[in-house]
Amino acid sequence: MTMLAIDFKEQVLRLKKERNAIILAHNYQLPEVQDVADFIGDSLALSKNAAATDADVIVFCGVHFMAETASILCPNKKVLIPDLEAGCSLASTINADELAAWKQEHPDAVVVSYVNTTAEVKALSDYCCTSSNAVKVVNSIPADRKVLFLPDMFLGSYVAEVTKRKNMYIWPGECHVHAGIKAEDINKMLATLKNADFLVHPECSCTSSTMYHMAKGDLAQKGHILSTEGMMKHARTSGAKQFVVATETGILYRMRKENPDKEFIPVKEDATCRYMKKITLEKVYNSLAHNVYEVKVPKQVADKARLAIDRMLAIS
Repeated sequence: MTMLAIDFKEQVLRLKKERNAIILAHNYQLPEVQDVADFIGDSLALSKNAAATDADVIVFCGVHFMAETASILCPNKKVLIPDLEAGCSLASTINADELAAWKQEHPDAVVVSYVNTTAEVKALSDYCCTSSNAVKVVNSIPADRKVLFLPDMFLGSYVAEVTKRKNMYIWPGECHVHAGIKAEDINKMLATLKNADFLVHPECSCTSSTMYHMAKGDLAQKGHILSTEGMMKHARTSGAKQFVVATETGILYRMRKENPDKEFIPVKEDATCRYMKKITLEKVYNSLAHNVYEVKVPKQVADKARLAIDRMLAIS
């Protein structure tokens, strides 16, 4: 006797209703996962949705630090991540002990942590930020205060350049996907696609050189340094018909779906996050069906981390 194949999409939608669950998916998730999500966005948008939801269960289709953030913001809700191995190469570049030691070297500094960090690191931070509000967060800090910015060195360099801040110290971390997107790849592509809008994420290793070329006028008005949600908004509102995109390729699905009359070309076809891609539709079903895997941040850590996250949300 043969087993009938499970229609995972149908079952996920059924279980979601039965359990009063909400599914949050990052822009880099697989298309099949995005298709069952209630909200799709960048980490800031998803944090806001997690904080505002009246659902009993949050299934977070992203990486582990994002589920932790949802748990911190929603301590009375059950937060699930469909795969415990969905980590983050950037978040793993600094731990709480390393941050504590760094703070001892600069005792009067204000600590700004990118959301791509563990709950323990957030608990030692004064502010969190995302790529879409990092400049605003740093600008909100008095100019005479030192800033420790972590863990992304490319985003940190970008923020330091935009804010013109001379007392900013930057942790040398990087995202394995964005670090692989190089200026030469972009210049080669833009040379042949002269009418395309160029969208680049500030975590890319090419950001500093991109800013230089933009300042010199080499890219005219075509270069835009944006968060993933900023890219989505620009794609919708721009009059351009062709876009060159420098970030993880998962975003292309949503871009093409929302803008069927426009063309989106990745700078690197293989710019994929192996951690984001660990979550599949079958794992989302398994998560809802069997209550796995719950992410719960201990109260003493969550209370401290929540302060830094709340400050971020207030500024954004």
